[in-house]
Amino acid sequence: MKRVLVLVLLSSAVLLCSCFPGFESVTCSEDSGNATAHLAMHHINEHHDHGYKFRLNEIQGNKVEKVGEGCDVTLQLDLLETVCHTVNPKNFEDCEIREEINQQVMANCTVMVTVGTGDAKITKYECDTQQVKSNVEMIRICPDCPILIPLNSPEGLKSVNEAVKEFNKNNSNQHYYTLQEVGRIRSGYMMMAGMSYYAEFALVETNCPMGSRIIPEACKPLCPDRARHAFCRSSYSSGNGLHSVECEFYPPLNTTALGPGEQEPICRHSPIPYGRPPYASGEGHPPHAGDGGHPPHAGDGGHPPHARGKGHSPHAAMEDILPMPAMEDFLSVRQSKTVCIGNPEILDYWKTRYIQ
Repeated sequence: MKRVLVLVLLSSAVLLCSCFPGFESVTCSEDSGNATAHLAMHHINEHHDHGYKFRLNEIQGNKVEKVGEGCDVTLQLDLLETVCHTVNPKNFEDCEIREEINQQVMANCTVMVTVGTGDAKITKYECDTQQVKSNVEMIRICPDCPILIPLNSPEGLKSVNEAVKEFNKNNSNQHYYTLQEVGRIRSGYMMMAGMSYYAEFALVETNCPMGSRIIPEACKPLCPDRARHAFCRSSYSSGNGLHSVECEFYPPLNTTALGPGEQEPICRHSPIPYGRPPYASGEGHPPHAGDGGHPPHAGDGGHPPHARGKGHSPHAAMEDILPMPAMEDFLSVRQSKTVCIGNPEILDYWKTRYIQ
């Protein structure tokens, strides 16, 4: 049975409160590490335009070097990914950190800060992100739990496309929505239903009125500040198709009404990030893989946390979707009293495929 649940969670009052965070004074004192890290976190999340927002987990280093009447500060920060996508206007400090069972993502960041008289500025930063636990480690902990798969997995993207089509059947929307970004896809095997896919993705409002004859895929997104956004979670199985779509709506930042005869402005948009290099099972890439390398950190203030590594192509075989541990790892899973034993059908598959 299919269902579409729309949750309107954010009001303009909440948005207003989130736009003006208070900052402590940043000084050249080593005791100012928390204030400097607070400034850095706001800067990183402000410039993070895809994937999920991050929160500070730990300050691992705080080096202060005197320069004239001011100083240069180098921070080493340990961040954890939250469940808030970047389209969510909620302040990152109010976002929940993703639970370990849902495969947490961490970021190690080096942040450079220049402190002058009554002024502090982030000059550059660089972040590397990775899964806290690899897919193989997650299977050892809970063989039944779904694991992250590449963002360009054909079956995973099929589940997202079906969910977007179902979403656009909602007649309460004023316009059609189109896919902005796939945040993450997890997959696991369920008896009777086959492979199941659990996707998270962001949608953006387009210029096509609901009910128009234009197919939604051909519609152009409205400008980012004038468009409504939605963040959705869907579940889909190869045996039963789309099961559910649950979405949150976020109002536009710019609510200025158009004048008589005035048309919506035309904005350039980046292509839908289908082709980003996928994160490989067990390789430690986050669910919003980037361009496969370290981000540049020139005078533009740096780039948001992103995945590093070469990425891997998606595979259809079950052993590639569910990375299998070695024989001794399999036996340790079976003998452990602290983990669930898992789906017998999957365990039988492991034995026939990997234990001769």
